[in-house]
Amino acid sequence: MNLELLEEMCSKLKETTKDIKWGNDLCFLIGEKIYCVAGLEPPLAVSLKVPPEEFNELTNREGIIPAPYLARYSWILIEDMNAFNNKEWQNYIEQSYNLIFNKLSKKTQRAIGENA
Repeated sequence: MNLELLEEMCSKLKETTKDIKWGNDLCFLIGEKIYCVAGLEPPLAVSLKVPPEEFNELTNREGIIPAPYLARYSWILIEDMNAFNNKEWQNYIEQSYNLIFNKLSKKTQRAIGENA
């Protein structure tokens, strides 16, 4: 995984926007809510939201830790880009997107659906 491939995978998800936050983090958003964060300073590290029931299993994998400040909300930090293969990356990015999308207001969800 590299930053270009990450951007490509995230950009394919409907109504995804991106923004630089905190001066050095590329954030991918749906409905103004972040679902994926990538540090722009090498080495690349990526944070994603996961279901609570998968959090412990994933953070026990080599190269994945609880995301600082966000672990209590089931966010992980992938420090080793080889911790997932490309299929797993796509799966976890889409899963994070869907978890955040489902937390949006019904009005916002409908607006995103109509624009897609």
